Amino acid sequence: MTGPMVSITVCVRNGAHWIDDCLTSLKGQTHPSIEILVVNDGSTDGAEAILDAHHDPEGNNGVPVRVHHQPPLGLSAGRQWAVEQARGEWVAITDIDVRPEPDWVANMVAQIHPVDPEERVVAITGRTVFEQASDLVSRLRSVEIAAKYRARPRRTSLANGPCSMFNREALLAVGGFDPEWYHAEDMEVSLRLIQAGGTIVYARDALVRHVPETGAYHFLAKRRRDARAHVRIVRHHPKRQRGGPGFDFLGSSTVVLCMLPMWLAFLILFVPSALGLISGDLALGKAMFQQWEGQALVASITVLLIQEVLVWRGRLGVVNREVVGSTTGSKLVAMLGVRRMILRWSLALWHGLFLGVLDAVLGRNGHRRA
Repeated sequence: MTGPMVSITVCVRNGAHWIDDCLTSLKGQTHPSIEILVVNDGSTDGAEAILDAHHDPEGNNGVPVRVHHQPPLGLSAGRQWAVEQARGEWVAITDIDVRPEPDWVANMVAQIHPVDPEERVVAITGRTVFEQASDLVSRLRSVEIAAKYRARPRRTSLANGPCSMFNREALLAVGGFDPEWYHAEDMEVSLRLIQAGGTIVYARDALVRHVPETGAYHFLAKRRRDARAHVRIVRHHPKRQRGGPGFDFLGSSTVVLCMLPMWLAFLILFVPSALGLISGDLALGKAMFQQWEGQALVASITVLLIQEVLVWRGRLGVVNREVVGSTTGSKLVAMLGVRRMILRWSLALWHGLFLGVLDAVLGRNGHRRA
């Protein structure tokens, strides 16, 4: 028995240096009945010629590979083309900077049958492991993603873009991928599937490996886009309308979001206290607690202590302790680097939320005007 046919889809925009490794991994899947559909989304880095060398629609060299070239219409548009053209009963999606393990598809197929009458399995999502480089950003990203997956339940609210598989009929029934979504298209389509009565199942052993995410600029730009898209998710899919499990893949972002306000609160409270001490208006002793500068000093220290607890304990603390513990250099430098990156991360999230709210007010980037 070969099992259902699975159409594996991947989109490329200026990822020429990743193509061969990714497609080699896809062609090496152990599931016996697959095809591969590759969408070139307006690449300008020579990807077109590399992809054309893999084009083999009849599978004369093994696995059938169909390559489609389109203008830069976006990831959602590329994925939707692939879904519409797929011959398989199930459609798997991944990214060009990902290397699926040989049994990735097979382990997802093993989870397509419900375990109780309440389930109607319409999607299976696997696990992404972010490889580490020598820089702080790649270590932080790798550990943070691993922590998210450790806390993930079997029934989940998100079929992640790099490592998921959808029932084609169910996906088309809810309209497929919306080309208007510039980011978080996987979360948006997942919510529509759940609202239609479907179940998304997490398959821990369906593993893909992501190339290291290096560079602070790239990392922070992605987190800003995540936050911006989340505003649209919450606005178009409010909690009162959502069924199924709640969001289970936010990870430490909610804690990171608190860091910038807490730093601002600390500075606002601490500065007048420091000026009072310098000018001599505030003397350390019993009387200081009766002065507003003294009370502000106590409040600022309290805020700082709470921030320290959040940074080193709980979900964010797990990430930070593992990052610092894995460093081969100075632990102090690593701790300071983590603090600085968390503050920048928090700022990027707030920036993204601001842009998302602005999108909603102006009715742009896919937002409907109120």
